[in-house]
Amino acid sequence: MKADLFDSQALLFLPASNPRAIAKARASRADLVILDLEDAVRDEDKDAARAAAVEALADPWPMPVAIRVNALGTRWFAKDVAAVLASRADFVVAPMVSFPAEVNAVRENCGKPVLAMIESAAGVIAAPAIARDAAGLIVGTNDLAVDLRLPADAGRDELRFALQSIILAARAAGIAVFDGVFNRLDDPQGLARECAEACRLGFDGKTLIHPDQIIPCLAAFAPTPDEIARAERLVAAASGGAERFEGAMVEAMHVAAARRLLERARR
Repeated sequence: MKADLFDSQALLFLPASNPRAIAKARASRADLVILDLEDAVRDEDKDAARAAAVEALADPWPMPVAIRVNALGTRWFAKDVAAVLASRADFVVAPMVSFPAEVNAVRENCGKPVLAMIESAAGVIAAPAIARDAAGLIVGTNDLAVDLRLPADAGRDELRFALQSIILAARAAGIAVFDGVFNRLDDPQGLARECAEACRLGFDGKTLIHPDQIIPCLAAFAPTPDEIARAERLVAAASGGAERFEGAMVEAMHVAAARRLLERARR
């Protein structure tokens, strides 16, 4: 299950209480859809959202689907678990994970691989241990910025150390890692820039909050024609060991990276 997530770049969050959004998501190009029972759903709508999530998953989807439950220890968690167990969800998303024991508890209760959301300073510090038990990591950038007491106008630079720490934890554990959401729905250029930055940092993909964000996200994470052409030339020219290629010294690690890029391009 862990490796399957490396094929995902666009992860779409939507309220499980919104049937219109569910219908749009089913027909979208999202790589993974996350039916949300947590922040996107009002308290009075939680029961209806659980029922809607189970109903939505009664029929097959063209992509994997996860359910985000409310945090372990909240008054909604037990009912969320019952909904996950009654559903055909592929994954469960656990918010506000700060300790590895929380991943194990959610997995044991829900019986699904867990995508752990790192949304606090404690979660960042414990990310290496959390990653060993999770199927993937998702950065909750909004909550993380609040927990770090960043000013309202702080940008991505102020989060850079935390983001890279989470990426390092995921890579060391051999699991996929996904960037947080881009909040502005009327700023496609800003979305494209943030997706491109996430790709450069080493994220496998990005979480999204609207179907209109899917295509720009996929475009940002896709290899460019020039990158594909260079990777093809490198793989074709490689003969083993350290060697000169187009003015640079390359080794087996560079060939392996080129092969990974070509695999991504074929998806």
